[in-house]
Parts: sequence; C-alpha cells; structure tokens
Amino acid sequence: MGKIARGRLVLLTMLCKAVRVDTPTTKLDDALAQPTRARLFSLLTELKRPAQTEELAEHVGLHINGVRVHLERLHGAGLVTRTRARQAVGRPRDEWAIAPDGRPGGDPPSAYADLGRWLARTIQPNKTRLRDIEAAGREIGRELAPSDAHLSAEEAMQATLAALGFQPRREVAADGEVAYCLGNCPFRAAVRENQEVVCTLHRGMTRGMLDVLEPRARLTNFVARDPYAAGCLIEVAGVDSARPGDQETHSEP
Repeated sequence: MGKIARGRLVLLTMLCKAVRVDTPTTKLDDALAQPTRARLFSLLTELKRPAQTEELAEHVGLHINGVRVHLERLHGAGLVTRTRARQAVGRPRDEWAIAPDGRPGGDPPSAYADLGRWLARTIQPNKTRLRDIEAAGREIGRELAPSDAHLSAEEAMQATLAALGFQPRREVAADGEVAYCLGNCPFRAAVRENQEVVCTLHRGMTRGMLDVLEPRARLTNFVARDPYAAGCLIEVAGVDSARPGDQETHSEP
C-alpha cells in the first residue's frame, strides 16, 4: 500500500475521509476510462512529484512510446502538466506531474465519503481532542510528504497538495513567504459535518509535511473557508525555493 493510500486509510479510521475529488461527471472521465491512463494518473498521485516518461513506463511495464501517448492524452484533458527537464548529457526530457487544478471526473464510492462524514460527526471538538487530532494529522503529514523528490521544498509542498486533490495556487510574497490558495476541498463532505475537527486535522497534516520538506519553515497562517466555495489559505515562512541540485551547483568549493 502506497503512502497516499495509507494516509487515506488513517484519515478514514481516525475521523473522516475519502481523499478523492468529489466532482460531477465531466468529459475528463473519457481520459481516465482507459485502464493504462488511470494507472498512470494513480501512479503520479502516489509519487507526489514530477516523473519522466521513462520512469513511468518502467513502473507500468509498457513501451515508452505508448506511455507517452497516454500521458499526452492526460495532458490534453488538463489532468497532468508537462515540463522539460534539463539533463547533464543529452536533450531535455519530459517530466509529468498532477496538474494543480486537475479535477478527475466520476463519482467516488459513496460509502467512503459517508464513512468520513459519520466519523467526523462523532468527534467532539474539545481542546484535548483537538490537540490529539492535530498531532495525528502531523504524523500523517510526515508520511505523505515525498522524500525522494528532486524538487525544492516549495515545489514539493505544491506537488503534494495537488496530488491530494486541493488544486493549489502558489504565490510568493516580496518577503519570501509562500502562500498556497486551495481551489478545492477533497474533505468537504466531512467538513460540513465538523469543520473544526477536519480543518484541525488538515492543519496538522500541513505541519507534518513541513517537518519533512523544510524543518526550518513555519506555518504562519492557516485560514479555513467554506469547503464548497474553497479558497482556504496556507501561508508558510522560511520555505526553501531552491532545488537540491541548484544548492549543490552554487555551493562553495
């Protein structure tokens, strides 16, 4: 079971969730109706980082040319992004990642969403319980954070939020503080039952991801809004925007 799947299971067991994007059926269903494309999308969700075509082809055991065709179909549907990664030797190669605003269509299994709502409903948001919930969320966040990404902490946070279905938009202020505005709430059914509990869990998850991605960073603001209107805000100070390779390149001899 991958990290995202484990995180979903813990969320369900603890209180709430189907970490799947609950959206009405759209034309995007066509892109994911094909099994290989669904596998590739799921794989990118599990990785929570950009991956090259060759790596994805190896994971699914298919020829690189066929995998590229499927990835281009996902790209055309707005579900993944494509960037060109420079190589030490040879031509740049395509890297694919979950699109920040990607919204896979189709209805997720309603039983999982119902279970999340029911669990959220049963938890009383007293101070002691909320501290426990945030601590549990922090532990989950540490599990969810990608540990093998060749991304900056800033980019890795963006990629993880996108993989979880939050549709983040990233903005960097003049003082270097990074804000992530979330365009979707994959927890919204549970939030309607008990917003204080679910948002406390999410705040803990955010702190846990920062523990791994950038231990020196500080969560300076966490603004929860209506889950159906979205627009929740995460603000972080001290998060590094340099990629690991860039740091090595610019280090003193």
